[in-house]
This record gives sequence, structure tokens and C-alpha cells, in this order.
Amino acid sequence: MTFKRITCDPRRMNGQPCVRQLRLTVRRVVEAVALYPDRRDLEREFPELEAEDIRESLAYAAANLDDKVFELAATG
Repeated sequence: MTFKRITCDPRRMNGQPCVRQLRLTVRRVVEAVALYPDRRDLEREFPELEAEDIRESLAYAAANLDDKVFELAATG
């Protein structure tokens, strides 16, 4: 998958993936989506974010998660 809006620059935010060269990391965007379930609140808090930035940040985060299965201890 290609991410046009996600950039990584070792000189910006310690090389963390950011949105469009802004000082706004993908991690912060994902966190903000969780904190502001109402997108209007999110847009007020981060007016520089566009809907496509949010979509790509979520897709980038999902693409970079490991898909591991963990065995849970049986209860009972």
C-alpha cells in the first residue's frame, strides 16, 4: 500500500511517521481519533488535519501492526 500523505524524515520528529511534513505524528493522529470520537471536535482541535490525513494515518497504523495470536490463560 502506498501512503502519499505519510512522510518520514529523520530531521523531523526523530524520524517518526508524520502527516504531510507537519509536526503531527501518525501516532498522535490515531490517539486523537480515539480521544475525539466526534470528528467535529477533532477538526476544531486539529484544523490542519484533512479527512484524507486521518484515513491514511489509520491505514498506516493498521498496516504496521503485527498480526499475532496470543494464547490466553483459561479461567475457571
